[in-house]
Amino acid sequence: MSVRKQLAKQKTRRRFRVRNHVARASQGRPRLSVFRSNRHMYAQVIDDVTGRTLVAASTMDGSIGGPGKVAGNIESAARVGQLVAERAIAAGVQSVVFDRGVFRYHGRIAALADAARQAGLEF
Repeated sequence: MSVRKQLAKQKTRRRFRVRNHVARASQGRPRLSVFRSNRHMYAQVIDDVTGRTLVAASTMDGSIGGPGKVAGNIESAARVGQLVAERAIAAGVQSVVFDRGVFRYHGRIAALADAARQAGLEF
């Protein structure tokens, strides 16, 4: 098995392991799902019962960066966390469960989570 296939397999296993843990801990709360690429950060609050996205924010939003700007840094991640928390609270969501996906909880992921907590979102 090539190294690339082996790493893809590990990533898939990690994603399912984290998602299963989040599903067990959710107790009916929506899920704050985070994705990061080299250039951008994306966060969305998902209601898994109905399968709908309640709110979303990313560095692609005009208020944060926009499509032409590279915003793959900690400051932009913190702004995304604050924005998604404000939108979730406006939509009536106070408490969520955090889904980090395949990403380690450090750097941009931790900055997004800390900013969301400071903006009033509970998890």
